[in-house]
Amino acid sequence: MQKLALKIRKTQTIGFVPTMGFLHAGHLSLVTAAKKACDVVIASIFVNPTQFGPKEDLSRYPRDEKGDLAKLRAAGCDFVFLPRADEVYPPDFQTYVTVETVSQALCGASRPGHFRGVATVVAKLFNLTQPSTAFFGLKDYQQVQVIKAMVRDLAMPVKIQALATVREADGLAMSSRNKYLSSEERILALGISEGLKAAKALAGKARPSATQLVTAFKQALAKHPDIRIDYIDVRDAQTLEPLKTYLPRRTLMAAAVFVGKTRLIDNMVF
Repeated sequence: MQKLALKIRKTQTIGFVPTMGFLHAGHLSLVTAAKKACDVVIASIFVNPTQFGPKEDLSRYPRDEKGDLAKLRAAGCDFVFLPRADEVYPPDFQTYVTVETVSQALCGASRPGHFRGVATVVAKLFNLTQPSTAFFGLKDYQQVQVIKAMVRDLAMPVKIQALATVREADGLAMSSRNKYLSSEERILALGISEGLKAAKALAGKARPSATQLVTAFKQALAKHPDIRIDYIDVRDAQTLEPLKTYLPRRTLMAAAVFVGKTRLIDNMVF
């Protein structure tokens, strides 16, 4: 992969789309954007073990290699990189990347070690695919901020392009984990986007405090009592530091909830 990428990079730009597979329209929108911006598009499919905790869903994470390859081919992706875990992490592997501040809150607090695994594998994939630009979805907002910080701090020669969350017609953010949801849980999961919309509506009428925004979200979520909250938080969209009061274009509302056994995340910048 690296030899091929270095050869391509001599005369053409490379757009890179890292994925964990089980692709949906959100992933494919990144491929489309990469095709428009770059000469050659490389996607990777790798379910990265180092970003999963010991009690998380690594073993049952949805996989569909044949279907994924067909979707990427139809989307015009030029190359797909499908490494094995023992190729990415050989037995003597001992080097990890830790991005400090922006990785600590939100999912970083709920999933210790998660972003160390994310930053490490993305750094390695960048070295292997040599992209001019890498494309990520903003559903994983904190992940994007972690990767941007890593690229900036380590002077990596790659531009990070973040694209808006792709949603289902009813507002649910597209996610590979949506596959886990039963038909009843799928309806319950709409409480997440309803909570975000309620908080956004409040922000549009006044200058609410962070507490008021969280309350508006929880009131909307209360219509779906079987949802268990991991976190609902209001942060500065640029620094991920806590916010006390709504700031136009700087207010990130982020949430993680459990619908049944499935953990879903979503966010919105007001």
